[in-house]
Amino acid sequence: MAYQPTIVATDLEGVLVPEIWIAVAEKTGIAELQLTTRDIPDYDELMQKRLSILRDNQLSMDDIHAVIQMIDPFEGAAAFLDWVRSQNQCIILSDTFYEFAMPLMAKLGYPTLFCHTLEVDAQQAIIGYRIRKTDPKTHAVIAFKELGFRVIAFGDSYNDTGMLREADMGMLFRAPERVVNEFPQYPALQDYAQLQHHIESYLA
Repeated sequence: MAYQPTIVATDLEGVLVPEIWIAVAEKTGIAELQLTTRDIPDYDELMQKRLSILRDNQLSMDDIHAVIQMIDPFEGAAAFLDWVRSQNQCIILSDTFYEFAMPLMAKLGYPTLFCHTLEVDAQQAIIGYRIRKTDPKTHAVIAFKELGFRVIAFGDSYNDTGMLREADMGMLFRAPERVVNEFPQYPALQDYAQLQHHIESYLA
């Protein structure tokens, strides 16, 4: 049987690092910014709401960068990623934005990241965003499989379930109870040791 290489695809926020928008909400005291795809599965609806809040409160890219600089990856996340990358190819599939994520990528050892981009004006106001592709995580996993890879995928939210469905092995990681209950077909894991064990068991 021919060797089939494996790609490990992981979500970013809630899996490797805290939710950026929740951190901004806590810093600014704007409770509505705590909403994520766990609360509003429609990503465009969620982002339009976020941009409206930023405009109403005159929050700029600089304000958000100041918060992001203070965010650290979850304990053990960088070491776990190092282990994954020592065994297989690993790609982070996220609905965040490069403009937000790059400081966090430095703290994770610069893993490969597929995500979206923001539109920022000369005054550093965030005026819009550009989606790479609708439902990009799912399409990425489909493309990896078409290229001959086995895919292991894990995430924590509704917008991850498409890629979990298409992957050869899908897992939920630190997902809220309602997501776990709606998608009981996926193992619901809570720590990186469990993730590593499931990956090793699948590849054995």
